[in-house]
Amino acid sequence: MGSVDRAELQVSDGVAVLPGIPPICVSLRRSAQARRLNLRVSGLDGRVTLSMPRSLPLAEALGFLRAKEGWLRAALGRAPKRQRVRVGGQILLRGQVRRITESTSVRRIVEDDTLVLVPPDPDGQRTALRLSAYCKAAAQAELIAASEYYAAVLDRPFSAISLRDTRSRWGSCTAQGRLMYSWRLIMAPPQVLRYVAAHEVAHLKHMDHSRAFWACVRQLMPDYVVHRDWLRTNGAELHSYCFKARPAADSG
Repeated sequence: MGSVDRAELQVSDGVAVLPGIPPICVSLRRSAQARRLNLRVSGLDGRVTLSMPRSLPLAEALGFLRAKEGWLRAALGRAPKRQRVRVGGQILLRGQVRRITESTSVRRIVEDDTLVLVPPDPDGQRTALRLSAYCKAAAQAELIAASEYYAAVLDRPFSAISLRDTRSRWGSCTAQGRLMYSWRLIMAPPQVLRYVAAHEVAHLKHMDHSRAFWACVRQLMPDYVVHRDWLRTNGAELHSYCFKARPAADSG
C-alpha cells in the first residue's frame, strides 16, 4: 500500500482530519490486540475511529483511510444528524415526535400528544437544560417502576438504580444487584423502556446471555423481540438529540 502525504490529512494529537466537504475527524488508536486496520463509525454519535496495530507505519494507516474515504462518507451520510434541543425544534418523547413550544401559560414542562410546552426562555439558554432534567426525572420514575415490577415477578430484589447518558449500552446489572440505565430511554416507546428493564432485571437471575437468560426475559415480556428490534433499529436517533445550552455566540 502506498504512502500518503501527512500534510494532506493534517494529523495531530492522535486525530487525522480527512479534507473535503465536510472535513472528517478520525481518531487514530493503536492497539496491541489489533491485527489489522479497522475503520469504524459509531452508530450512536457518528464518531470515526481507525484502530491499527502498534507496529504499523502511520503512512500505511493513512493510505488505508484515504482509500476508504468513499465508504466513510457514505456511512456518515446514513448516520442520524445531530439535533439541538431548542424552542421551535422537535424532541422524541415516549416514542412520539413532539414540537418544543414556548408558552407563557406554563411554569413547568407539559406534554401533550404533539407538543412539549416549555416556560419562556428569552436568551435561549435554559430550554435544553430544563428538558434534560425533565427527561431524567421522567426516565427515573418509569425505570424504577418497571424494575420493581419485574424484580417482584422474579422475586429477585435489586440493590440500587442509577441513570447515566451511556453511549455503548442501554443498561447494565452488576453482581451486587445494581442496575444502571440510560436516561435517553424515556424517548423510546414505553414498551421499549420496559423491555430494557426486563432485560436487566433478568440478569439478577442469570449473569450471562445464555438460553436460560433469554427464556427469563421472555417470561417477563413475551413479545420482547419486537421491542429489542426497535431499539436496534432506532436507538441511534435517541443519541442524536443535543441537550447542551446554546452558546452565547450562536444566533442560529
